[in-house]
Amino acid sequence: MTSSSSREVIVEADGGSRGNPGPAGYGAVVLDPVTGETLAEAAEYIGVATNNVAEYKGLVAGLKAARSLFPDATVHVRMDSKLVVEQMSGRWKIKHPDMKPLAAEAGRVFPAGRVRYEWIPRERNKHADRLANEAMDAGKQGRQWEPSDSTAALDTAAARNAATLPPAPSGPPGDATAGAARARAALATGSGSTTAASADPGRTGTGTGSGAWPGSVARPAAQDDGLFAAEEALTTPASGDFEAEAGAAAPAPAPAAQSAAASAQSASAASGQSAPAAPGQGWSGGPDMSAPATFVLLRHGETALTPAKRFSGSGGTDPELSAAGLRQAEAVAEALAARGTIQEIVSSPLTRCRQTAAAVAARLGLDVRVEQGLRETDFGAWEGLTFGEVRERYPEDLDAWLASPKAAPTGGGESFATVARRVAATRDRLTAAHAGRTVLLVTHVTPIKTLIRLALGAPPESLFRMELSAASISAVAYYADGNASVRLLNDTSHLR
Repeated sequence: MTSSSSREVIVEADGGSRGNPGPAGYGAVVLDPVTGETLAEAAEYIGVATNNVAEYKGLVAGLKAARSLFPDATVHVRMDSKLVVEQMSGRWKIKHPDMKPLAAEAGRVFPAGRVRYEWIPRERNKHADRLANEAMDAGKQGRQWEPSDSTAALDTAAARNAATLPPAPSGPPGDATAGAARARAALATGSGSTTAASADPGRTGTGTGSGAWPGSVARPAAQDDGLFAAEEALTTPASGDFEAEAGAAAPAPAPAAQSAAASAQSASAASGQSAPAAPGQGWSGGPDMSAPATFVLLRHGETALTPAKRFSGSGGTDPELSAAGLRQAEAVAEALAARGTIQEIVSSPLTRCRQTAAAVAARLGLDVRVEQGLRETDFGAWEGLTFGEVRERYPEDLDAWLASPKAAPTGGGESFATVARRVAATRDRLTAAHAGRTVLLVTHVTPIKTLIRLALGAPPESLFRMELSAASISAVAYYADGNASVRLLNDTSHLR
């Protein structure tokens, strides 16, 4: 990533008042000037105010969001308010008493020499305008705007992509098919200016065009910042507690000859859902080429139960991080701050995740939103026990649990199928809300393994064949066409 000392960002801001004065709100967005990627969003309902007050508050919020990302950046502010642009540029005097303190606050966020202002037409400020209206709509309902409820980035990107789509082929139908065939041939032989490997390292296995997995899609390098690319994954020693881990007693693996279709069918059956239609793959399927929703999956740090490898789910004592776990949380926070790509943080409601998320949030200057769907499995009567203790006390229940994803732990816990349905619904909701953004999900063993399993279309027994250490990082990118790209699994290099 470009260093903050030389980084330029765009801030677009807007504000509105339904009545002027009347119920008012603002919106602001921080954008990458090269890719147009949304780096941060801010919006707020501010009660009864004028348009100008709301516009200034949007400017302040946008500048502060930019500063939290890149304190030493230069900022290009674009607004459709002629008043704010001219006043902040020093060409118009600020006479209104309500404007003076807001203008002064905006001027203090960055040194004056690092901010320049430009007026743009309203139609070019749709993202910030949409955020402001979302904030006012939330205020009308008696609540504040929440990032998870926003579709501003998604709608703006869709409108932009629609405006730039290439024209449909004008020749005979066979021309498009022939073009797709030539594209596949170029990928298979590694010819052309960009191979599948160089376009997206997370989607190939060998780094050459001929080694691409079937159905992999070459995506423009400018739309993939390489976050947590596959080559960063490291093999680590086994560690971690029994949050749904029972690898030592896992059933025999499925036959190697099992087809990909059968694997996908098994995964769907495990979640209690009918098998969906396969998403479009490769060039022939019309792949989505827009920026994905990238979920960086962080398992929480150690608790007192972790070294003893005890079942620790959502139905037990909700333990805090141990001293070792707190150190791990600080280490991962430092590593993520160095990468500098996290835009939002979402956490499981359990204490150990919220503590881990808080450490990262403090380093990144971000808020943490709690998502109930990211909680760990409820292990029922097994909570706090080791695998051996469960084997001794509940041997039949344990055998059933290991044999079928529909079997629940003793005492009314959750089956893997139940957890898969919950996690899949949470994934879909978060993917829709965060298209084109990089979001840190702080959660547990089972949700992370389930997300990986579903992304790969792997059978349920694959849950027992993944190592996931405390405070480890994994990553999956989700595209609008339904494809998913596993970028990283169980990276613990930041703990060494």
